[in-house]
Amino acid sequence: MHKDTVRAMKSLQDLIDSKSNLVDYLYNDTISQFHRSRTDLFASLGLIPREFSNWRDEQRATREKCTITNQSHHMPVLFVRGPDARKMLSYLSPCSFANLSTDGAKQYFACTPRGHHIGDCVLHYHGEKEGFELISGMPLLNWVRFHAETGGYDVDLEFDPTTPFNPTRRRTKFRFQVEGPKARETLAEAAGGEWPELKFFKTGKAKIAGCDVLVLRHGMGSVGGAEISGDYDHLDAVRDAILAAGRKHGIRQGGTLTYFSSTIVGGWVPYPLPGIYTGEELRAYREWLPLDGWEANMQLAGSLKSDNIEDYYWTPSALGYDRFVKFDHDFIGREALEAAQSKPRRVKRLLRWNDDDVAKIYRSQLSNGPLYKAIELPTPIYGWPQADEVRNLDGQIIGMSQFNGYTANERVLLSVSCIEEEHATPGTEVVITWGEPNGGSRKPHVERHEQTTIRATIHEAPYTGAAQQLKKSVL
Repeated sequence: MHKDTVRAMKSLQDLIDSKSNLVDYLYNDTISQFHRSRTDLFASLGLIPREFSNWRDEQRATREKCTITNQSHHMPVLFVRGPDARKMLSYLSPCSFANLSTDGAKQYFACTPRGHHIGDCVLHYHGEKEGFELISGMPLLNWVRFHAETGGYDVDLEFDPTTPFNPTRRRTKFRFQVEGPKARETLAEAAGGEWPELKFFKTGKAKIAGCDVLVLRHGMGSVGGAEISGDYDHLDAVRDAILAAGRKHGIRQGGTLTYFSSTIVGGWVPYPLPGIYTGEELRAYREWLPLDGWEANMQLAGSLKSDNIEDYYWTPSALGYDRFVKFDHDFIGREALEAAQSKPRRVKRLLRWNDDDVAKIYRSQLSNGPLYKAIELPTPIYGWPQADEVRNLDGQIIGMSQFNGYTANERVLLSVSCIEEEHATPGTEVVITWGEPNGGSRKPHVERHEQTTIRATIHEAPYTGAAQQLKKSVL
């Protein structure tokens, strides 16, 4: 593209209008904002190492003892306050606010008018004065910001970008995840013996090192744990107190390799492609989205290669969010989601990769035969988002495999997928196409390779028995 044309473009819509094949562009010529921020953050700024010791022992500590991972730098946060904050956020999401309270968080997400997923985040409600805190998920935060600016709502916004995109290199709050069977003992000792008993996704307050902290009960690796947040100035004091208290419990600090691979057993899909690139009803939104933003720089990868970008879209049912959809209020996408209830759908499943087929790919790196796409551990994913074909044994495409990772605790490779419901019975064997067609894309981090197949078995999420008990327990 001519440089003058690039300079003239300002929005995502400008980019789309300039491309005869948007999928080809996103597949070959972009570097995702997710990749940029992580590369800059962890390589250049050096705030969090890839490994404190080694990611295998850090993963095991999450299951056997205790880990603490630093979430303070990679998640954008949007604070929404004002008289219309609740009204606006309710209208933008299928999630019900009927049970909204200050002692619990919500998995909050939004859909397009056609019922396609845009993004999700964790939502805290801090009361009428302090309003709402939306944590992570730039596509969703952008959707909220757009409606706040253009919808005539009486709201105030405060956007806290990730550290790499923050000129001050400071955040509003610190955030840690403390997880594992020794998490409660560690946190209680760090808090001087006082610790709230919380059910899953409930919140409470505590003091660590004399500092006020908010406690959210959940587990990134689907093991018992809590997210601790508070004033950013207290980051060092709170972390040091938790590490000191956890020393006798075998606490380990988890690096980025451990953190970004820990969600796989729970079946969460980070950053699915937002369904906002098509539809005239979303033109104004695409014109609002900047050319240098996340949506204009999503980076498709994998064996699924379609000229129709809607083949990469997700729905609430495909992500396992249909249980959060409540038709007790008016919201964007309601008509589409109501109609979808009576139609065939895709549902979320975990795929357990076949060990022999994985070994075949590793053997190709040591032989003179076909060279297959390398599998990096612990996260073989090489696109944001990555989409791989899933076929049944008759060769029919029945779904899409996306986020994948290795767990040292189960010693298996897993991927989160959406599968057509009629083919999604646990125990069914399917086939993943691994690698990109025609020798690989132009993405600089994708080596030349040949495609192959990996057999996989369908499982419900979460994968482990320990994870299945998480929601029934208290911290």
